[in-house]
Amino acid sequence: MAIFSVQARPADAASWLDLARRLEAAGFDALLAADHPGHGASPFVSLAAAAAVTSTLGLGSYVSNAGVREPILLATDVATLDMVSGGRARLGLGAGHTPAEWRAVGRERPDVAARVRRCVAVAEAVRDLLAGGEVSVDTPELVAHAARLTEPRPVQDRVPLTMGTANSTLLRWAGAHADVVGLTGFGRTLADGHAHDVRWRADQIDAQLAQVAAGAAGRAEPPALEALVQQVAVTDDAEAAAAKTAADTGLTVAELLATPFVLIGTAEEIVTAVAAHRHRWGITRFVVRTDAVDQLGPLLPLLQAV
Repeated sequence: MAIFSVQARPADAASWLDLARRLEAAGFDALLAADHPGHGASPFVSLAAAAAVTSTLGLGSYVSNAGVREPILLATDVATLDMVSGGRARLGLGAGHTPAEWRAVGRERPDVAARVRRCVAVAEAVRDLLAGGEVSVDTPELVAHAARLTEPRPVQDRVPLTMGTANSTLLRWAGAHADVVGLTGFGRTLADGHAHDVRWRADQIDAQLAQVAAGAAGRAEPPALEALVQQVAVTDDAEAAAAKTAADTGLTVAELLATPFVLIGTAEEIVTAVAAHRHRWGITRFVVRTDAVDQLGPLLPLLQAV
């Protein structure tokens, strides 16, 4: 069964709440809010508002920047969302990549290794706080003294954790500890601090999933695999629709159409592609953007049957 969620950000109250209602009615799994402080709405405030007009829709950040978020504050936000939604909160975490987000809190963006260490430390601290534990840590990446989340307590016994990454170390950690591995396919961050090179070719995906598998060795149940989809187009001319993205990413059209990071083609071709991604890589979850909702909504029954 393929599971589809939607990453979005609110522009105004009416359209945001309408989107939440539409996603739930159409059968999408979750509404996921991006987390870019200073460049978008607060994810947890937005998701709490969406909780008030839905009853089954999952609600989560996708993903929170562990580099600029403190564990006790993040755990409090997640637990509060879980409380007000009746147990529907999700937590997405990533190491972060936008330099301006560090400068806004008075720091320069660390190198990749330091960001990865910080991300793991924050993930472990938030996990322990949500579980009711006390957290003390004093490292160059993270400091917390006797942190404890006494209230609110989450409704769920375990709030699902998604680690969004293409970094080898984080993929291994996610394989061992996360509920969902969010495959971004992102490579080097480009000069604007937002765009990336991509790691979307089949051999690159194979290499990323080998890291997940190494981390998951010994787990009774490995994490689910989820792809962040960058382009959706239901069309009779897949090659034409894919041409620009292929050129922008340096892939051939054939390579692009084979990757799980786009879904382009007729309804039948997209259903076939989703089945192929599950068969080849075990990817069963997909996150799409708001502009894909109307295109994929009618296909959800077919996609969920894959």
